Amino acid sequence: MDLRTVLQQGTEFLSRAGVDSPALSARLLAGKVLGLTPLQILTEHRRELSPREEAELQALMRRRGQGEPVAYLLGEREFYGLCFEVTPDVLIPRPETELIVDAVLDQWAADQPVHFLDLGTGSGALAVALAHERPKARGLALDRSRAALRVARRNALKHRVAGRILFLEGDFLQSLPARDLDLIVANPPYVTQDEYDELSPEVAAYEPRSALVSGEPGGDGLDHVRGLAPGAGRALRPGGLLLIEIGWLQGRAGVKLLQDSKWGFEAVRVLPDLAGRDRVLVARKQSGRS
Repeated sequence: MDLRTVLQQGTEFLSRAGVDSPALSARLLAGKVLGLTPLQILTEHRRELSPREEAELQALMRRRGQGEPVAYLLGEREFYGLCFEVTPDVLIPRPETELIVDAVLDQWAADQPVHFLDLGTGSGALAVALAHERPKARGLALDRSRAALRVARRNALKHRVAGRILFLEGDFLQSLPARDLDLIVANPPYVTQDEYDELSPEVAAYEPRSALVSGEPGGDGLDHVRGLAPGAGRALRPGGLLLIEIGWLQGRAGVKLLQDSKWGFEAVRVLPDLAGRDRVLVARKQSGRS
């Protein structure tokens, strides 16, 4: 069977299964099996697949039809122009999180040193992207999942920044392993239990729940932000910056939370994403606070 026919049948199957972007999914999965680039997938439509290739591709199509995310099937996802390994042990990096990297790059020039901490690093997307974009950056990346840290270390090695990032196992709700930091970034769990119950099966059934949900039923999803605020306040140097990804309905409550004088933050604000929705909390450690 040729590639064009396989793609047509795969797209029809995935469309009936109700998955997002069935044609794109079919092309990406075919590219993985055949070792072809997206352009080659379009230009080599007459290529004949071997029985082994057909069987392998059909197996991936069935898994995609059951809702398994394409990123897990491919084993990779792009983030800030870099290709990251992803496994079911880590949350799939999303474009919205790139806003944190943009904000950091706006604050620190390429030749400036910056000492940072990434809380709940997962795949290492934030830490690796920051180190890649700022050659003088050095950081710590914390996660309580050993499996996630293994993925993050491999991504750091892949992008040649492993020598500037120390990956540590730990819970950022308990203590932070550094002081006098210039920067803390975090993409913590912030989905409420009510929101989680409404998530698509593609997310809820496959991505790690512990990386998504914060708090108990009826909560506001900001438990992890409350938990990290005191440690972040102690770990940042005066003038240091804290950036936290949040849900689009959490901006006002998040700002109010970080404005509490006991944490020692000032200039608390929210950055919107490309859709204009609240996405990142920004706070600066007050000068003169230690």
